[in-house]
Amino acid sequence: MIKDLPIWVNLLFLLGVFYTIYSLYLSNGRSKKLLVSIVLWTSIQSILAYTGFYLVMDTTVPRFAFVLLPTILFIGYALLPAQIEWMHRHRDLNISTFLHTVRIVVEIVLLYLFFYKMVPQLMTFEGRNFDILAGLTAPIIGYLFLKNKIGLNALLIWNFIGLCLVLFILINGLLSAELPIQQFGFDQPNRAITYFPFILLPAVVVPIVIYTHITDIIQIRRILLNQNQNYKQN
Repeated sequence: MIKDLPIWVNLLFLLGVFYTIYSLYLSNGRSKKLLVSIVLWTSIQSILAYTGFYLVMDTTVPRFAFVLLPTILFIGYALLPAQIEWMHRHRDLNISTFLHTVRIVVEIVLLYLFFYKMVPQLMTFEGRNFDILAGLTAPIIGYLFLKNKIGLNALLIWNFIGLCLVLFILINGLLSAELPIQQFGFDQPNRAITYFPFILLPAVVVPIVIYTHITDIIQIRRILLNQNQNYKQN
């Protein structure tokens, strides 16, 4: 864990991780298989980070690849036709929209990590990180959609914008980390993600956020297409 960082920052972030995982579970038909898989993955990454695995930099292959490659494979697998069909039958768009509220927690944590020189300023909303906009609007959009004040088209646009925001800060985060591809933040690199519990940001929270946006977009487009076809038939 990061020395001298207030314990409440760690606890707040862990609360955000729990909220993300539980929201994913609820929004996907309460699948126990999915929940067990995510909890197992979270536990493995937590143990590796806690034991200092990711703090070792002088390796031929950066150890952070043990985070990136499995998460890319997870999202790729989740977007296969069979998995998309499963998602289509179980997805709750109301809950999956509220899931993105976790980004408010993430932004608060990133700000304090910047104060303790563990991430560059560009990773905060004082820099290039506009992802807090998705977090702040998520409960509003979720509530309006739940109460039928906005339709699927508005939710679709919001998801597209949210996906762009999280991908933008993900790229900036990777390019400011102490990796061979580093381009930014040389005076104050993105070191926090090599420590527990913050390894769970790129390993768990961000992949779930990206996955949820992409699959919600697919789900909404499918519903709109079906509605359009039914309208033409009638």
